Amino acid sequence: MATKYDVIVIGTGQAGPSLAVRLAGTGMKVAIIERKRFGGTCVNNGCIPTKTLVASARTAHVARRAGDYGVTIRSPIAVDMKKVKMRKDAVVRQSSEGLEKWRVRVDDELLEADKFFINVGGRASVPPLRGIDEVSYLNNSTMMDVDFLPQHLIVIGGSYVGLEFAQMYRRFGSEVTVVERGPRLIHREDEDISEAIKTILEGEGIKIRLGAECIAFEKRGDKLAVQVDCSSGDKTVIGSHTLLAVGRVPNTNDLGLEQAGIEVDKRGYIQVDDQLRTNVPGIYALGDCNGRGAFTHTAYNDYEIVAANLLDGDERRVSDRITAYALYIDPPLGRAGMTEAEVRKSGRKALIGKRSMTQVGRAREKGETDGFMKVLVDAETKKILGASLLGIECDEVIHSILDVMYANAPYTVIQRAMHIHPTVTELIPTMLGELKPLE
Repeated sequence: MATKYDVIVIGTGQAGPSLAVRLAGTGMKVAIIERKRFGGTCVNNGCIPTKTLVASARTAHVARRAGDYGVTIRSPIAVDMKKVKMRKDAVVRQSSEGLEKWRVRVDDELLEADKFFINVGGRASVPPLRGIDEVSYLNNSTMMDVDFLPQHLIVIGGSYVGLEFAQMYRRFGSEVTVVERGPRLIHREDEDISEAIKTILEGEGIKIRLGAECIAFEKRGDKLAVQVDCSSGDKTVIGSHTLLAVGRVPNTNDLGLEQAGIEVDKRGYIQVDDQLRTNVPGIYALGDCNGRGAFTHTAYNDYEIVAANLLDGDERRVSDRITAYALYIDPPLGRAGMTEAEVRKSGRKALIGKRSMTQVGRAREKGETDGFMKVLVDAETKKILGASLLGIECDEVIHSILDVMYANAPYTVIQRAMHIHPTVTELIPTMLGELKPLE
């Protein structure tokens, strides 16, 4: 006989636990089900562990540059990868243990409920590359178990995940090669952003192979060879380890969705409307598995949207949110709204402001002047259309722009603000004061 609940939440990523607690607080009987580890991608093999590793890698990088700041370090800089992993594990443990306090155990029991919320996330994609089954490879999850320094790490994929790991392991001391099938890195960004990031990474000794149209693998003794077939340079790269960072797929293939009649697209993403409802009444999909966002913050926002509609009488929608994310290389890229290419494609009249980080006092003081900031504004409404900020602390600076966009206010509001000196953010009003027509 089935056990009856008011609500069943499947998955414990960023949306599931918060929603379960909120619904239980209204008196509903709630069950939450998790296949593996509480916390989903963010806690276990995404944001928290990777940014902890990024911090360790940055420490090594700054230590090597100590002389630039007038600081003398007499012994050679070395990275203890076992201690790096131990630190990462400790930070992850703090987050996962907090979530596990909410846990409800479900074994082989049959459960029923009036409402289901699917929050099962996604996993690294393994494309059908020639020879991939003949070699060992790492992905963003198995990289979390690495407590050694790869001699030469070949990263397949020149996008967000791949670039973070590439710079991280180069700073730890590995030789690193990034292999990207497309003509440039992070193709979703503007070309000037892609080129600037390429320059930054190459400046740290990372080799980048673009236009790798025919990627293939084979063993070479205790190493592996990756055929890249690039337009120039050697046709094969020899390395000790390879990381696949070529996208993600939703964890929906074995849920029996077809038995419930839940619609998915050709990639397996659950189809939802603007309030995250599936085509089956009473069943919702939140987080990465619905294809409406691929970040911790979009998953949590999914929870907020569902809770607002069900409990608060507030008709919030997915389409209300503004695109926002960061690429956590160093310096980071902060993004909000439209890219320059998207603005041009829209055909609207627009203004653009751009400032090199060499013109930002705070960046010069810190000795970190790589990158630039760029903002696009609607020429008629004066509303900010989007921003791409590549530079020191820009993962934080982007929020000064994002908040004004959510307020639906003109860019001139920022110019009236008194910002603190010295900061990176204080240069945003200056940049906005130098807007030019986008031609």
